Amino acid sequence: MRISLALMMLVAANAAFADQKPNIVLIVSDDQGYHDLGCLGDTPLKTPHLDRLANEGVRCTDFYVSWPACTPSRGSILTGRYPQRNGLYDMIRNDVADHGVTFTDETYAVTPERILGMDTREIVIAELLKTQGYATAVFGKWDGGQLRRFLPLQRGFDEYFGHPNTGIDYWTHERYGYPSMYRGNQRVKVEGYATELFKNEAVRFIDAHRDEPFFLYLPFNAPHSASNFDRMGAQAPEEFTRRHYPQLDPHDPDRRKQMRANSLGCVTYMDDCIGQILDRLDAHGLRERTLVIFFSDNGGGGGADNRPLRGAKSQMFEGGLRVPFLARYPAAIPPASVSGEFLTSLEIFPTLANLAGAELPADVIYDGFDMLPVLCGKQPSPRERMFWKRRGDMAARVGHWKWVDSERGAGLFDLSQDVGEKRDLSEQNPDKLAELKAAFAAWQAEMQAAAPRGPFRDY
Repeated sequence: MRISLALMMLVAANAAFADQKPNIVLIVSDDQGYHDLGCLGDTPLKTPHLDRLANEGVRCTDFYVSWPACTPSRGSILTGRYPQRNGLYDMIRNDVADHGVTFTDETYAVTPERILGMDTREIVIAELLKTQGYATAVFGKWDGGQLRRFLPLQRGFDEYFGHPNTGIDYWTHERYGYPSMYRGNQRVKVEGYATELFKNEAVRFIDAHRDEPFFLYLPFNAPHSASNFDRMGAQAPEEFTRRHYPQLDPHDPDRRKQMRANSLGCVTYMDDCIGQILDRLDAHGLRERTLVIFFSDNGGGGGADNRPLRGAKSQMFEGGLRVPFLARYPAAIPPASVSGEFLTSLEIFPTLANLAGAELPADVIYDGFDMLPVLCGKQPSPRERMFWKRRGDMAARVGHWKWVDSERGAGLFDLSQDVGEKRDLSEQNPDKLAELKAAFAAWQAEMQAAAPRGPFRDY
């Protein structure tokens, strides 16, 4: 029986489609609260598209980031290494900007947030995926350095549109009066709401690369507070803030209420944009072979809700370190599943590398592992411990025990019984306290012995 040429071409196309490597969409929000997902049920926040991700994949309850604020946390996502190992263990920012100072080109050019960046010896995940034939792009908050050698096009990404510093005004794209949006290696002036602009670039990229494997990194700045002088937190179109507070008076002296409305509106707008990206994957028939990951870069700040956790962004309590996490990969992850396994953002790099068929460089020490079998429910997490250090603040989790020693408070907590870190068990468990302190000291010694990396370390 003769097979038509059209049928033969269709069979060949399907075979090539089946052999193609999985696509990867990595979405990171900014300062989103642990409780700020609609699928948790007892929040006014409306996130139908993130809820869809949770319903079609897995939601993790015990997922941590490597630092309680953005720059070091995002550096670990990209490198798979502790901030103390990759060298980016503090913020790239100008503290003076928080005191009403504006900059000229000349004055900004020599400031820390302009000249500091991730050590160029570090391998970024996009560089590894490029070796496997992936098209790569990042749209949003880079936060890894602004000088040309630090920008995404020099770190394995084919395309970049976004702001390289820690924050901007959502509408003007300025950071305390200084223009901060880039396309590729050049600063540009564009019009529009930042979240919408990043989404538009993501949709265009998916359209352009739907027939080849792609890695889309979408690090939103939402719902981070706007980097301007009005001090009212995040920015969202009024329509979105009023979805949550219909009677909100912009002149209401209750600043907390206004900040909460702005944060909720900002997350809902981001959720709408994520929905459009998911729809685009569906339109191209890419859902089954695309891993979509979503989480926040650190605990919620500003108008966020971190219930039932203690603390918030910049703190060593759970509210600064444990974040919402969702993953969908229909080819492997069971739908509507919830995992309480101990996982961290250090797992992102090895997971994506393994999915793409790339071997980890043999001469680089990685601090995570491929977590896909854990997300699929096929095996428990091998992670037993995690450590954090932010200047003088320290924390360690070993098993279900957590030790904190920080400016905001200290103590030993049993997270299996006290996720809100309300009961300090140091006196009742001196041996356990000593064990966690010793584990932290050993980790700190390991970090000090690691190959030195800039920009902060003296070597």
